[in-house]
Amino acid sequence: MRITGYIKDRLCLIIVNLLGIVLLTLLLLAAGNTLDIICLIAAAWLLCLSVGIMAGYRVRKRYLSELLELSDKLEERYLLSEVMEKPDRSDDAVFYQLMKSSHKSMLEEIAKIRLEQKEYKEYKEYIEQWVHEAKAPVTALKLLCENQKSDDKRAFLTELERMNHYIEQTLYFARSEHTEKDYLIRELKLMDMVHQALAENKQLLLKQKVQIKLEESGLTAYTDEKWLVFILNQLIQNAVKYRSNMPVLAFRTEQTENTVILTIADNGIGISKNELPRIFEKGFTGTNGRMEKHSTGMGLYLCRKLCDRLGVGILASSEEGKGTSFSLIFYKNQSLLTVL
Repeated sequence: MRITGYIKDRLCLIIVNLLGIVLLTLLLLAAGNTLDIICLIAAAWLLCLSVGIMAGYRVRKRYLSELLELSDKLEERYLLSEVMEKPDRSDDAVFYQLMKSSHKSMLEEIAKIRLEQKEYKEYKEYIEQWVHEAKAPVTALKLLCENQKSDDKRAFLTELERMNHYIEQTLYFARSEHTEKDYLIRELKLMDMVHQALAENKQLLLKQKVQIKLEESGLTAYTDEKWLVFILNQLIQNAVKYRSNMPVLAFRTEQTENTVILTIADNGIGISKNELPRIFEKGFTGTNGRMEKHSTGMGLYLCRKLCDRLGVGILASSEEGKGTSFSLIFYKNQSLLTVL
């Protein structure tokens, strides 16, 4: 605390005292007192005023310095109101009570948030456990179907594949807030990831007679294999869900000075210009989604969320009746540590 600030806070008191000195001087002059006596009285008043201000400043500075020192010693500085003594000054006592009240309110809010976090963690662990347990019978059923000779074999495999995708979506949604705990960044050949995603959607693509066009290339990018394949799965399933009568799904990669771009394009029913800016919103299904009974509006939302976490750009373009394309943009020089 500086003396100039202290004096500024008491400027009103100082002005009142100076006006008092002037008024007293005029009264003494009117009463016939000599100038020497008047100057002596005025000097004595100014001396008392100065001593009072300096004494008050020293007491105030020592009190505030002790508070600052006490605060510096605390690891949790929000506990200051719990360890400091109740002040004697009435204005300090008001601020003390405000600190106590706000501290109590903050502790209650922290306790509430911690309880919610604990419940969310337990719920997340339950979901992850359920997903792993649910995947086991799905995998077993898939193996049984593949070993059977039946006309309904492909239909069963398609539905099992679809069930597996929904289970995967649940797991990735539960983990999407903390991808940094579940990623392994390495250099990957993008077309290898495309082939892997196509293999995981083989039955769906065969059932809907989707024609696949691949522009093979050796372009690579640094990202996480598991999360990237999941994103590609969502985009493939979306393309099939909103397909045309003769569906075509094309994949290509290109390289610019600072990026590598993977584009997934279809010739489906497309998205209207009004709805295109909202397709990555949570739960947004749009006109096309309302026509599709099983649409949840979560697939593209998860894609955007995971791309943001991994530092991958995602752009969409579409024209009604002609199709939709999604571009995944991998930045060459961007550090993932600054993104996660």
